[in-house]
Amino acid sequence: MLKFKKWDIVDHLQTEKDIKEFLEVVFEEGDPDLIPLALGAAARARRLMPKAAKKAGVGRESLYRSLSKKGNPYFKTVHSVINSLGYKLKLVPA
Repeated sequence: MLKFKKWDIVDHLQTEKDIKEFLEVVFEEGDPDLIPLALGAAARARRLMPKAAKKAGVGRESLYRSLSKKGNPYFKTVHSVINSLGYKLKLVPA
């Protein structure tokens, strides 16, 4: 019997360019439900969840939950993850 591995975007985020382009596409889409998932994937790809959790002032498991499909992270958490990834938020006219 064949066994399949569950598909995970993290397996395809191999380089900084991959991560940057992935996040750009997600932010351009503008779906607020996808943004925390994408940030979580980028942080997992870079193995930054412990650092991001510390910066956000939450536990690592709490951060994983916040950035999951069922999560609803505070803006502070999202901002901290963005910063830990080496990015900053910038507002531009639509």
